[in-house]
Amino acid sequence: MIERHGFSIIAVEADWPDAARIDDYVRHQAPRPRLGDPFVRFPTWMWRNAEVLAFADWLRDHNASLPEGERASFHGLDVYSLGESIHAVIAYLQAVAPERVAAARARYACLTPWQEDPAGYGRAVLHGGDACEDGAVAQLRELLDRRVALLQAPDGEAWFDAVQNARIVRAAERYYRAMYRGAAESWNLRDRHMFGTLQALLAHRGDNAKAVVWAHNSHVGNAAATAMGWGGEFNIGELCRMAHGDEAMLIGFGTDTGTVAAASDWGGAMEIKMVRPARRDSYEHAFRQTGLSRTLTDWRSSDRKHLAALLREPLLERAIGVIYRPETELTSHYFRAVLAEQFDAWVWFEQTTAVTPLGPERPAGAPETYPFGL
Repeated sequence: MIERHGFSIIAVEADWPDAARIDDYVRHQAPRPRLGDPFVRFPTWMWRNAEVLAFADWLRDHNASLPEGERASFHGLDVYSLGESIHAVIAYLQAVAPERVAAARARYACLTPWQEDPAGYGRAVLHGGDACEDGAVAQLRELLDRRVALLQAPDGEAWFDAVQNARIVRAAERYYRAMYRGAAESWNLRDRHMFGTLQALLAHRGDNAKAVVWAHNSHVGNAAATAMGWGGEFNIGELCRMAHGDEAMLIGFGTDTGTVAAASDWGGAMEIKMVRPARRDSYEHAFRQTGLSRTLTDWRSSDRKHLAALLREPLLERAIGVIYRPETELTSHYFRAVLAEQFDAWVWFEQTTAVTPLGPERPAGAPETYPFGL
């Protein structure tokens, strides 16, 4: 898609500051100010793995001969980087407007004690503690209001990066307050933020920008065609379809058996687990029955109407993420969906293989901008 179809943005279900380390590497940029090592928050293996590293190496080579403005970029969409994003905003102001640092620190002072435990902030507010929304909103508004002055600085990319981090602080503050009020509300806040970040990236890169969103099926597929949507949740795929119509192509992935790197509980250790064969009343089982081990099935074209009609029969669909509990698979991982409305195409691997986690070391001879280097 990058080589043949001009896609220039890779937007992934990861934290913006962590993905920025990869972006610096693949676009041959100087490293940004950073607070800690990348991708060390659970689940560390989701992006800190050999497969993502190989892609980053390929993308760096691809970009090497291109003008700076045409290089493909790599960005995170998620909301979980409260502490790192506060640090990034302060570091930016220290570089371009040091007289504004004290005001920024004061606005973020309410959130600063919770940087390492943002979920604790949500619990504290739930039990009567002070909310920190006003300061987060005020700091974002100042960065936007002072855009003209700040863009006089040599690096416009740095301003965009700072604004996105300020948006993350605002979104994270709302997200952690909402997570104790209801799953649907916090889910919707998170996906609305991820969609907003995608829209900001498309606008920032110009009229011809095209993006690949690399995320779990539950975010990429149209939630309105699944039990998620029927329960009040929406996602990036649904919002993209509403905003961009047929220009948005929603592609799902499915598998039958194999291995997966996953934990048994949130925050638990990674295990390599065997994936159980798909249930007989699932879409995965239907694709297994074709006898084809790897396929890309597209049902959007006019000559695929019969196939689309068959895939409009509601069936179960399996969702395996960073948590996998095969012993309770039906209740933990299956949900009802209408595949033809959820996706426009489906990539099928009859057997899949777990990702290969990386250690913290930088390979010998790799540059200091290496995405997972210390």
